[in-house]
This record gives sequence, C-alpha cells and structure tokens, in this order.
Amino acid sequence: MKVSLILACAGRGTRAGFNKNKLLIDVDGLPCFEKTLSVFSQSKFIDQIIITASKTDFDLISDSVKNIALVVEGGNTRTQSVKNALEKVTGDIVLIHDGARPFVTQKVIKDCIETAKTFGSAIPVVPVRNTIIRKTLNDAGDYVGKSELYSVQTPQGFNTKQIINAYAHAGECTFNDDGEVYKALYGKVHLFEGNAKNVKLTFPEDFNCTTEKPEYRFGTGFDCHKLVENRKLILGGVEIPHDKGLLGHSDADVLTHAIMDAILSALSLRDIGYHFSDKDPQYKDACSMDLLTKVIDMIKDKGYKISSVSATVMAEKPKLLKHVPNITQNLANALNLSVDKVGIGTTTLEGLGFVGREEGICVHATATLKSI
Repeated sequence: MKVSLILACAGRGTRAGFNKNKLLIDVDGLPCFEKTLSVFSQSKFIDQIIITASKTDFDLISDSVKNIALVVEGGNTRTQSVKNALEKVTGDIVLIHDGARPFVTQKVIKDCIETAKTFGSAIPVVPVRNTIIRKTLNDAGDYVGKSELYSVQTPQGFNTKQIINAYAHAGECTFNDDGEVYKALYGKVHLFEGNAKNVKLTFPEDFNCTTEKPEYRFGTGFDCHKLVENRKLILGGVEIPHDKGLLGHSDADVLTHAIMDAILSALSLRDIGYHFSDKDPQYKDACSMDLLTKVIDMIKDKGYKISSVSATVMAEKPKLLKHVPNITQNLANALNLSVDKVGIGTTTLEGLGFVGREEGICVHATATLKSI
C-alpha cells in the first residue's frame, strides 16, 4: 500500500507572538517545518509528501523543499487547507501532521500507518497529566478531572477514500482536527498510543526549550566459530586470505555476527539466532552483511539509529593487523557511520584455549544506539 503525508504548514501561528509564521522559526538549527519534514523524509514508510502553505510563505517553503515535497496553497482554515491537499494525494493511506510537531518519532509514524491500514482511521493520544477544569470568566467552572481524558496528537492516519469522503460531507462546519471530520461521518475513530514528547510548539516559551535530548541505549554481543578447511574466512564482510575459514550455516562472519548481537541486545530484541535461525534454509550461506542491513531496519523501526560500535577480534592466525582499516571502512559503510565511530581491535590469546590452538575465532562487541 502506498502512503502519503500531508504536512499542515498554512497557518500563521499568531499565538507564538513572532513577527512571522512560527514554522519559519529555527528549532535546533532548522526552520520548524523543515525539522518536522526531515523526520518524514527520512522514513522508509512514506511514499509521497504534500505541504500546505499560505500565500505569504508559499514561495519560501517551495524553494526549501524542491525534489522532496509537493507544495499546495492552503485555505483560510485548516479544514480548507487539508481539503486542497487531499486533491493531490495518491496514496491508499494518508497521514495528516502538524508542521509544528517536529519531535514525532518513527515508531509513532509506523504505528499510525499500521493502525490506519487495519481500522481505516488512526489517532495518536496520550493521557492528560493534570486535572482539567472549565474556566468561567475568572472563576473555576466544572471540574472535568483527568480520568479517561487524553490529549490528541498528530499524525492522524486514514484510508484515503474514506477521509476524502468525510471532508466532502463536512460542508462549511468548523472542526478541531481531521479525526473529528472523520468521526462526524463514520461515527468513530480508532485510537493508538502516541508519545508524550510529540508536542506541538504553540507559544513563545515552547521555542525556548526545543532541543530534544536523545536517548542512548547500549548493548553487547559475543560470537565464536570454528576454523575449518575449504571455507572462506570472512570478517566484517571482507574476505581474508587464509588456509582455513569459519564454519557456520551462513558465511560465518563472526565479527558481523557479534556486532549484530550487540545492536539487538541494546533494544532487548533477542539475538541473531532468534531472527536468523541456522535451521532456516533461506539463511544457508547467507551474506552476514545482508543480515546486518535487516538488523539496522529493525532498530530504525523502533526509532533508533547506530551511534557507534566497537569490537575485539580474538584470533591466533591469521594476523589481522593489516586488514583492520579495510574491515573498519566496510563496516562503517554498512552501518552508515564515519570510520571514527567504528572501533575494531585484534588480539591473540597467547596460545591459550581453542583460539590459541588456532581452532576458532571469537569476537566481543559493543554497540551504542541513539533515538531518532
């Protein structure tokens, strides 16, 4: 199924009190709408991006997103702006997101898409933390409380045909958001768990503390394989000249295996034996670098990327010192890291144990992941 995104950027943001659209104010070094856009443009789940822009900001936004998104002119209301954008949607599923929510996570995006595919609608919500009251002039009106009350977020996802139909029936009515438009026609919308960090920047003070501190996770991995004749010796995706190679169901790249286990353990995602069983014929003689790509996709789906890896290769022979730069560069390319973020060391065991007897090779690895 194809997925489209409508990024709503046609408002003026008057409550923020700036002398221009708040979406043009820098957030962590980028205009707010560009920071929001970057999350979706880096996502593997989005096939089409449409941005609504006011007539005032149309040229500026269009110039900033060339070859990334289609820009359409918004209307006098958010409802009209979304209507205009829906005319250009080509996806089976459409997400609608506030340009002023730059801290949306890849997990929320993925969950929104999957929920919309299953139920036709998907609204992210988080429980309110404070007691809610209605204000009457300067006095407290009714106490609403906080039990069973939730704050609504975006992106909100929908079956495209259904949300277009809902907007066609909306007429000139005013709605709080797209979910309310959908609910007016279909009677209900499906909720899923949002993220408390996915805040909307609304007031001036929101822009004074926008730097989002990433969460770091750490993992360790260990693997060893037996050296045998008539096998290639592969380490970090690089073939090493030697009279023996490593025995295994796949190419037995012990270094890459240990790094994969370290990455998986950082997010409690089990180990490579769980995901790529040696009983599964599809992994017979598999290239471990291809499996590493699958592991990278797994953590990306969880909203993380690799920050650095480190590994120590324990082998009596062959001597690996001269091969380390090539191995490091190959792993850096695969992990999308600079070489200074990939630390590969080698050591012998001074003739001790099965490694010392040249019967096998062991690797211990660590990985640091960073939330995105």
